Amino acid sequence: MPPDKEPGDCGPAEEPEFPTPALGRMRLLWAAGGWVFVAVGTVGIFLPLLPTVVFYLLAAWCFSKSHPHLADKLYAHRLYGPQLVAWRDRRAISRKGKISALLAMSASVPFVYFTLGWPLVLIPVVVLVVLGPWIWTRAE
Repeated sequence: MPPDKEPGDCGPAEEPEFPTPALGRMRLLWAAGGWVFVAVGTVGIFLPLLPTVVFYLLAAWCFSKSHPHLADKLYAHRLYGPQLVAWRDRRAISRKGKISALLAMSASVPFVYFTLGWPLVLIPVVVLVVLGPWIWTRAE
């Protein structure tokens, strides 16, 4: 028993670093979600306003619950792996990633205004106001 634990102490259970894979149908659902997020993230490579790393993070999370070896492949990717590992291990976003995210969110405001108009332009404004400071204050 650890020295800081008393007999009968029911403190919070420690979570494993990686979740154990799901079984049966849930495993199939998690795997399907992982592949969908990989597909959307890959489309984001070619569409400038669609983020890639965010969807690869979601894919790695889904794969960690279904097929951990696929999550490991994403973490080992030559281009996107370091960003995924930085988020997984330290909840860190690179300075370049922060600037790119904030510029994309800022560019979406006039885009939505000129294509969809008022009041839908408030959606990207609220997203920028709420998520912008949160993104900027993450570790680098």
